[in-house]
Amino acid sequence: MTIELAGKTVAITGASRGIGAAAARAFAEAGANVALLARDRDAIAGLAGEIGAQALAVPCDVTRYWEVETALNAAATTFGRLDVLISNAGVIDPIAGIAAADPDIWGQAIDINLKGVFHGARAAVPLMLAQGGGTIITVSSRAAVNALEGWSAYCSSKAGAKMFTACLHTELGGQGIRALGLSPGTVATDMQMAIRESGVNRVSQLDWSEHIPPEWAAKALVWMCGPEADPWLGDDVSLRDADVRAAVGVGR
Repeated sequence: MTIELAGKTVAITGASRGIGAAAARAFAEAGANVALLARDRDAIAGLAGEIGAQALAVPCDVTRYWEVETALNAAATTFGRLDVLISNAGVIDPIAGIAAADPDIWGQAIDINLKGVFHGARAAVPLMLAQGGGTIITVSSRAAVNALEGWSAYCSSKAGAKMFTACLHTELGGQGIRALGLSPGTVATDMQMAIRESGVNRVSQLDWSEHIPPEWAAKALVWMCGPEADPWLGDDVSLRDADVRAAVGVGR
């Protein structure tokens, strides 16, 4: 797989760790300028220092629209354009039964996992339309279509984000906006550690060897910026699919 992104600008939310940080490195390696958005300013500053001049760190809380808009405008101003938005920021908490879940924490999951996706698209679309188009990829999950015990906030927010991707494609696909999602499967990240420690539902019981490295998801995100992923516009690409893994160049 070779996707040439020299001169393009990619903004990544939740870029401080896990899939987001791996994606930042992968896109930079493919030649893109990368804007790193996350609440952890020290982590993204360190990652930007590692990547070099083609990286910009912008502290940002995706639950606040004005912060997202300011961050994406900063990326477009710094690098001259915005070509790709990776909406990756997400949380798993609360892992709790519906009868016991904290309403405030449940609502915060919706704010980050669903409203954060809308905020990113709402801020990115005008910038992209002004230059003729762009790509918006949401990091999705199989939980978007499968109910799991203790994950009502996560499943509901991911289901909403998946439908939002479909709406984005329906409304703007004809105007040059490529909208699609990546369902990576279970990934060896800090979130997966929290799931494992919870002991709730079958995902927490998976052996660690069954989780893919975040670098596989990062390579898939780069691949999805090319025309081979066009059949999935408006829908999720599943990294569990052997043919997709072969096309991306990962896995077994």
